[in-house]
Order: sequence, then C-alpha cells, then structure tokens
Amino acid sequence: MQDGLPKPRRYVAIAAMSFGSALVIIDGGVANVALPTIARDLHVDQSAVVSIVTVYQVMLVMLLLPFAGLGERIGLKRTYQAGQAIFTIATLLCFFAKSLPFLLIVRAVQALGAAGVLSVASALIRQIYPANQLGRGLGINSVVVTSSAAIAPTIGGLVLAVAPWPWVFASAIPFALMSLALGRAIPDPKPRLATFDVPGAVLCASMFGLVIGGLESAVHGDSPVISAAIVIVGILVGVYFVRRERGEANPILPIDLLARPVLALSAFGGFVAFTASMTLLISTPFRLATMGFGAAAIGAAIAPWPMTNMIVAPLSGFLSDRIPAGLLGGIGMTVSITALLLIAFMPAHPGYFDVAWRMALCGSGFGTFLPPNARLIVGSAPRERAAAAGGLVSTVRLAGQTTGATLVAALLAVGIGTGMAPPLVAAGLALVAGLCSVARLRPSIRNPTMTETRDEVPVLRQAR
Repeated sequence: MQDGLPKPRRYVAIAAMSFGSALVIIDGGVANVALPTIARDLHVDQSAVVSIVTVYQVMLVMLLLPFAGLGERIGLKRTYQAGQAIFTIATLLCFFAKSLPFLLIVRAVQALGAAGVLSVASALIRQIYPANQLGRGLGINSVVVTSSAAIAPTIGGLVLAVAPWPWVFASAIPFALMSLALGRAIPDPKPRLATFDVPGAVLCASMFGLVIGGLESAVHGDSPVISAAIVIVGILVGVYFVRRERGEANPILPIDLLARPVLALSAFGGFVAFTASMTLLISTPFRLATMGFGAAAIGAAIAPWPMTNMIVAPLSGFLSDRIPAGLLGGIGMTVSITALLLIAFMPAHPGYFDVAWRMALCGSGFGTFLPPNARLIVGSAPRERAAAAGGLVSTVRLAGQTTGATLVAALLAVGIGTGMAPPLVAAGLALVAGLCSVARLRPSIRNPTMTETRDEVPVLRQAR
C-alpha cells in the first residue's frame, strides 16, 4: 500500500485542503462582526439575528458524524468536493438574501456543505501524508484552522468598511474556487462496501440538535421548563442511540473506536480542552471591556493567542511523530493551566503587555496539546475507519467550542462572566484534559489489544 501521495502531487493536495479548510472556517465565523449591520438592514431584533451564527454551529455539529459515515461509503474525495460545491452555492445565495428566514435557510445549507468538508478532512490528510509525517500534517491543518478563525473577524471588518454586509459572505468565494480547482490532486481511496445506517444518522443528528438547542434556549432566556425538557429528550435519544450503535456493524457513532481507552481518553480530553479554550476566548473581551479596553485594544490583546498557536501547533505536530502524545499533552496543559491562573489573577488595571504575554503563553499550551491529540485519534484508527476518526475529531472540536460558548453565556447570565470565574473554570477543565492526556502513558492503555490486526499495530505505535 502506498504511504502518502508522491511529490509534487502531495503539495498540491495540501494546498487544496488548506484552501478548503480556510473556506468553511472563515465564512463560518466572518458573519459575527456583521450581525449588528444585518439586524439593522433586515429590521430584526439583535437577539434574533444571533441565530445566523447558532444555526450554522448547531447544524454542523449535528451532521459531522453522519457525513463521516457517508464519506466512508461513497468516497472521501467525492464527499469533500461535493461539500465544497454545496457550500459555495449557499454562500452565493447568502449574497442575495433580503430577509432573515431566507438567510437562515441558506446558512443551514452552508453548514451542510461544511459538514461534508470537515467530516472527511482528517481522513484525507492521513491519505496525503506518509504515516511518519501525519502529526506534521495535522499540525499544519491546525494552523490553517486556527489562523482562519483568527482572521475571520478582521476580514469581516475590512469588508464592512468598504461594502454592504452581503459581501462579507462573498469574501470566501476565492478560497472556494481555488480549492475546487486544486481538488483533482486530492487522493481518492476506495469507499467501503457497507450499508449506510440512515436511522443511526437521524438519531445522531437529533441527539446533538436537541441537547445543544435546549442549552442555547436556556441561556438565551427562554422558558426554563421547555429548555430543560428539550435537553432531557435529547439525552434520552442519545442513550437509545448509543445502545443501538453497539449492535451495529457500521456505526455512525464510532463506538468501535471509542471502545479503545486510548481513543476514548483522547476524544474526551479534546472536548474538555476545546471547551476550556473557548470559555476563555469568549469571556476575555467582556472582562477587558470592564477594565477600560476599547474594541481595537481588546483585539490586539487577544491576538497573541492565535499568533503563538500558529508557531507552536506545527512544531507540536512534528514532535508528535516522535514523542508520545500523552507526554506532549501533559506538558501543554500544564502550561495552559499556569497561564489561565495568571489570567484569572491579573492586576485590576492591566496594561496591554500584561494581557498579551499571558494570552501567548496560554495559546502555546493549547497549541502543544491539540495537534498530538488529533494525531492520536486519527492515526490510531484502522485505515478504513479514518473518516469516522476524522469526523470524531471535528465533532469533538465543534461540540467543545459550542459548549464553551454556552458556558460563558450561562456565567454572564448569573453575573460572574466578566471576572475571575471564566479563566478559573477554564483552568479546571484544562486540568481534566491534562489528566486524560497523562493517563494515556499507562502501558495498559497504550499497548494494542490482541484483537487488533497486524496492520493496525504499527499505526498505533507511530501515533504514540
């Protein structure tokens, strides 16, 4: 079996994947800065226009795992390219939106396309890079995702300064066209000859949609009884879904992968780490505003986080091909916990550098933890289950980010979201993530089981 793509096709495929990831990340986050303008132009309440962001996030989390399963059946490349095409068409339709309902519909279609891209991206990266460079590849992809998320608000602000808000959505079109043009170089592994579990896909989407939708409803001030009922129904659907998946030969929820302690710890640790990072990133602007920082100063103070992450993440990915992910993750979370405590106990009237160096330190810690964690999940899965592992990585990331945003909204609602509470909560979550990472160093968890195939064992050893 060929180990990765030959050069120079590998570089073209990397460029295609980078443009595709940037496409869905930038256009997913660029709308945030345009929300007040959209609310004014469409004559809707600001509370209602926030649904432009939430409908995208919720739909994406609902569809990632089902689309990962679908990609295994119909082909990774076909799923990826189709997702890009759908996303591009929906983005063009956003440009012509004249009402909030229509804009919400096309944002949902955008999420449909984005799910097709993100659900199989990690599996395709595994096909592009040689096995001994997988960590490096995932580190580079992490930089693309992080930097795209960081520059999305800047792009939105620049576009709004010179053009109406529909052009904010159109700003991602060049990335789409470039990625589609380069997409011929993406590998096209043979799909699995297996049936697609449609009822499982529906249950999976319903579970995430109900739980996240109910939590969002609660923090936005809707009826507590109705919100709690929605969450409870989602949990019950989830319990039934998990039990049903245990008996499936081709599960939508990768129960077969999560049955391995090393993968279960990695997935849970990643979820907690993303929740912690989002808790800090969303709450910090509110805290700095109470300290007298203006909008520009807040952005400049937070910028060292993604800037440091862009340097540390690929280095950490490179090291993860040689050093156990459990050790790198433990070091990363130790750095992050230290930084989060320093942020929590900042001076009452900090200057720019008081905030900036703490954010840089925190970003370097998460940048050290996340690429090896993703590398372990993707690299430890059997090759034919790489799409399911990649879908799990993306689902963990988005579910953690959504949970972090909901957690901050809850802290703000009870009046403690602008003080020390968010970074302290984030530090506690980072501690849990670090313990999950260090636990993977135990021989009983690291060593492959007797049921694994001979092809899987070398991959597992490389991943560690």
